[in-house]
Amino acid sequence: MSTLALIDTAPDRAAEDASTVPLSGEVFGAMINLSGRRRFTSQRLVLYAVLASQGQQGACATAREALALFSNAHAALLKRSGDLPGVFCPELEEVYYGRPAGDARITGFAALAQRTLNAIEDRLKSGPELLAQLVQETTPLLGVLNEITAVYEAQSRKHARLMREQLRGIMTDIEVIAREAKMVAFNARIVAARSGQAGKEFSVVAGVLSNITGEIDELVKEALSGAAA
Repeated sequence: MSTLALIDTAPDRAAEDASTVPLSGEVFGAMINLSGRRRFTSQRLVLYAVLASQGQQGACATAREALALFSNAHAALLKRSGDLPGVFCPELEEVYYGRPAGDARITGFAALAQRTLNAIEDRLKSGPELLAQLVQETTPLLGVLNEITAVYEAQSRKHARLMREQLRGIMTDIEVIAREAKMVAFNARIVAARSGQAGKEFSVVAGVLSNITGEIDELVKEALSGAAA
């Protein structure tokens, strides 16, 4: 199984050594889903903040739920925990902490949303202005979130391609072993035939070995067919 270098994204991440762990297709799927959840919940958050400002009952609570999901998804993607690797490649390091400033934009949006909801609930004069800022931030934030999600998707495709190449390499090695086993089985049959009665048991072993190599051939064909898909 292939491994990718992981970069710890805690505040003191630069002081810690990077480590490597295997990343499965399921882990990539979870990261893409979390990244997509940030996009969905950011839009839901703004919608219900607007409805809350208009006095709709329960809208503020729904907006806070969306904010919690948004913030939790972001934290899960940044901090290595359990099966999730955090920021595991230079491309993500760049989009979160480089020019796009993804982490700063996301955390800033969450903080602004928190202040906006507090102002709406407390009916402060600053509420409308904060809400206007929140709405204004939505489109550029969505652009950053889309860019980050695209990085996760690209890394997932890269991982799948590497896994297919690795599988083809393993299957090729097995094919070589199977060919060598066939030669051994063929030579064993010759020796058994020359040994007469004493070679009968040896002939049975050679036959079993030949059957096994045939089964290996079929497995290799199926595996290579799947790897090429």
